[in-house]
This record gives sequence, C-alpha cells and structure tokens, in this order.
Amino acid sequence: MEALEAIFTRRSVRKFSEREVESEKTENLLRAAMQAPSAHNKQPWHFIIINDRQLLNQIADFHPYAKMLYEAPQAIAVCGDLGLENNDRYLALNCAAATQNILLAAHSQGLGAVWIAVYPREERIKKIKLLLDLPLHIIPISLVAIGYPAHKKAAEDRFDAKKIHVNRWRARD
Repeated sequence: MEALEAIFTRRSVRKFSEREVESEKTENLLRAAMQAPSAHNKQPWHFIIINDRQLLNQIADFHPYAKMLYEAPQAIAVCGDLGLENNDRYLALNCAAATQNILLAAHSQGLGAVWIAVYPREERIKKIKLLLDLPLHIIPISLVAIGYPAHKKAAEDRFDAKKIHVNRWRARD
C-alpha cells in the first residue's frame, strides 16, 4: 500500500474479528512506531504488547472510551520515558507520532486499529500504570487496539479548504 493511500483510507476500527494478529505483523507495527520522529531524536518511548484477555478487559472496564478492548485480540500501550525526555509535553508529542505510525502500519497490513487516549487524564494514567506495573518514570500516553476488522469501513474525505491559511490567519467565506 502506498503511503498516501494508507493515509487517505485509514479509519478507526472498533469492531474486530476473533482472528489473532500474527507476531510478524505486531513486530512491523513496533518497527514502524520506532521510525517516528522525536524531539532531538531522543526516541523516549517504550511499547507494551497487551494480549492477555483479562488485562484487556480490565482496561475496558474502567476506561470510558476503550470498550472495544473487550473484543480486540491485542493492544499496544505507547509509553513515554521521563528519563529520556523530562518535558512531558514533548513526551506526549513524540509518542503521538509513534502512535500514528502504528495506526498507519496496521492499516497497511490489513489490520484495524483505533487510538485510545490515556494522557493527560490523571485517573487513566494512574490506573494504566498500576495495571501494567509501570515504573514511576514511565508515563502511558496512549493505547492502540489492534485486530482484524469485523467489517470494512469506507474511506472518508476530511479535506477542508476553510482550514488552510497562507502566511497569516485569514477567515475564508
């Protein structure tokens, strides 16, 4: 799949089939994540593959926007390392780029995925840290539910010329 095709046709997938994700595809997702740009090339991320059904269900139990984890065969927790990047704002941006790469790589391999925000919600951060036994310097930024889509979603054109400005802010009619 070409890069622009992947960008233009990727959709958030919240309904998954029971089919397990092959380990080679999961490794490709993680390789793609680690190719993301990061401030000063610090690469301050760690990834946790979550494929334990009980753990996925526990996350879905408390996170209001993670109910798809009840049926997703796996998720990847994207975490930032404050030992490698002490500015949590840069940490979040770096991990967001890695998360987007996971989403695109999943789509390019015929997988479905959806971004589940954890950061900056303190209650979500605390619960994920506890469930995943994260050390103090590791901050969970996002989760990505991953699996084979239960159905194909049509591409959606989100281009909006009204949101483009050249050189200065100008309202368009």
